[in-house]
Amino acid sequence: MNAPAASIVARWFPASPLRHAAFLRLYVGSVGAALGYTMQSTVAAWLMATLTPSALMVALVQTASTAPSLLFGLAAGALADIVDRRRIILVTHVVLIAVTAMLGVAEITGFVGPVTLLVCTFLIGAGFAIYLPAQQASVNDIVTRIEIPRAVSLGAVAFNVARALGPALAGALAAWLSSGSAMLVAAAFFFVMILTVYPYPSPGRPIPGVPETLLSGIQSGLRYARHSKPLRSLIIRNFSFSFCASALWALMPLVARDQLSLGAGGYGTLMASFGAGAIVGALAIPQQMSRRSLNSIVTSGVVLWAVAATLVALTALLPLAIVGAAAAGAAWVTVLSSLAAGTQSVAPAWVRARAVATNLVTNQASLALGSILWGVVANRYGTPIALGTSVAAMLLLLALNRRIRVAFADEADVTPGARLPDLAIPLMPAPDDGPVLIQIEYQIAREDRAAFLTAVHRLERVRRRNGAGSWRVFRDLEVDGRFVERFVIDSWAEYTRLRTRMTQTDRKVQEGAETFQRADVPIRTSRYIGIGRDDLASPI
Repeated sequence: MNAPAASIVARWFPASPLRHAAFLRLYVGSVGAALGYTMQSTVAAWLMATLTPSALMVALVQTASTAPSLLFGLAAGALADIVDRRRIILVTHVVLIAVTAMLGVAEITGFVGPVTLLVCTFLIGAGFAIYLPAQQASVNDIVTRIEIPRAVSLGAVAFNVARALGPALAGALAAWLSSGSAMLVAAAFFFVMILTVYPYPSPGRPIPGVPETLLSGIQSGLRYARHSKPLRSLIIRNFSFSFCASALWALMPLVARDQLSLGAGGYGTLMASFGAGAIVGALAIPQQMSRRSLNSIVTSGVVLWAVAATLVALTALLPLAIVGAAAAGAAWVTVLSSLAAGTQSVAPAWVRARAVATNLVTNQASLALGSILWGVVANRYGTPIALGTSVAAMLLLLALNRRIRVAFADEADVTPGARLPDLAIPLMPAPDDGPVLIQIEYQIAREDRAAFLTAVHRLERVRRRNGAGSWRVFRDLEVDGRFVERFVIDSWAEYTRLRTRMTQTDRKVQEGAETFQRADVPIRTSRYIGIGRDDLASPI
């Protein structure tokens, strides 16, 4: 995992991100974590199928595994943007090891039941949900921007190698020894990340400005997602796919048990074929991204999933089910890895982990909620009907979303703009002082006013995305041609962050409005701090 190992990789794969020693260490650790997680989730799903005949309880295993992302994902993204990501990775893996080992011991000693299994699965899902944003956002800190799609694809290969090997290994261990023994091996795989990350120092937090609190970090992340059209498009496409695709994930144990009459080993074979197909899909992503648009790659992946899920729903033959599972694996990684690469592409550094977390929350929450729905449908109408309905819903959403296109961002969209001059303020406010009112005065000639208003209104998304809570343009009724742009930020600390968050693209939007300013009159910027009733009693 050190520099010599990276140099060996660099000789064999000169264009691979693995030539970076830091990325190689993180990558090996992520393979171990993915193996541990896929083994645990596979064993948990099969164990629940042996503990109860209820299709809903089996589907709830998937919900327990993915629901923590809905509850903690945004907080995890904010944490990963605010505090040391290395510490987050280490602490979460201690929790993953402890809970997975405890569940394994409980199964071996005969104390595990459906409720215990769901609770432990929920805790493991929570640890993994907090770990993922920190791990994925760390990739951007150690590879170049041009290497991000390849690095994300390698991450998909790592997870899907684990998806191929993990279920097969878990099924073999469960059949040969016990489900509890497979859980203990999964706990050992989680330890790999600690071995690769712990001995090396953190690269530090490069994001400037006053550190955010957890609550303000969550709020600014949600605000950015709301006002960033590229990120919103990625979220919508992610939700549309994941919600419908959750049917196959949740009901695969029932397909194996009822439709194909398989045991634990056969279920592991189905999941391994899914992982094998995912590996093929992940390896093909870099080449696809060099020749096709992100939108066409995602659309073709959705169509492939629909075909694959239909094949699995209709067949009672194991070979055809294996082919369908492999095709579904290729479609799964094609869609989600492409969307993940797009997410890391469109988000600037200050909000990158939160954007990653938003993508993960969308995916995992869709899986959790969809699993409940498709489990209820399967309970009432049968597994094939549930899978067929999910395919129909996916194709319908694909048609409805045809105008919502996803794309990679240009480098200027995420690269910080020119450094702003220091503020010439005699008495600097405290970070928590506020709210802050910013007023920018323009003087516009009559013939330029229509074009100016068009240009200045493009600034609204920029201001709101970077921290403004409200924004408006006003026309002065007393001074002809005088327009005032006003926006409010919650605190002085948030305003100082807003100034550092502007990208080169944001700067061009601002300059587009400033070009209409009359040459003989300078643009005037005023800053006002909010004063409450209690502040009147103290000197200012």
